[in-house]
Amino acid sequence: MQRLVDAARAVRLNAYAPYSRFAVGAALLDAQGRVHAGANVENAAYPQGWCAETSALAAMVAAGGRRVRAVVVVGAGLRPLTPCGGCRQKLREFATDDCPVWSADEHGITARHTLGALLPAAFGPDHLQENTP
Repeated sequence: MQRLVDAARAVRLNAYAPYSRFAVGAALLDAQGRVHAGANVENAAYPQGWCAETSALAAMVAAGGRRVRAVVVVGAGLRPLTPCGGCRQKLREFATDDCPVWSADEHGITARHTLGALLPAAFGPDHLQENTP
């Protein structure tokens, strides 16, 4: 887990957040034990930016990864930072309900969840497989 925290903290320094000034870093562990990191990237046209988790997922897929085994999200705030609703759904595409999702800041782990706890009764790839002949 420390590898993920370190990667998320490091990539957070590269976040592009000139509007919110809320830098976020995320790191994912894939099924091969590789770490993929991403930072949030804002855009003047607000809906066009993307979250750190989305960046990390894109890096994983670009590297050939297809399964997330663990997630760390790092950001500064008064409460533990968790993935937004959209990112929870994006993570569900590549992770199961029991996938650990840790929140951290510059000092350490601030919360521990599972993806299933953050996104209960989620729609995922297995729903579509039920309808495949």
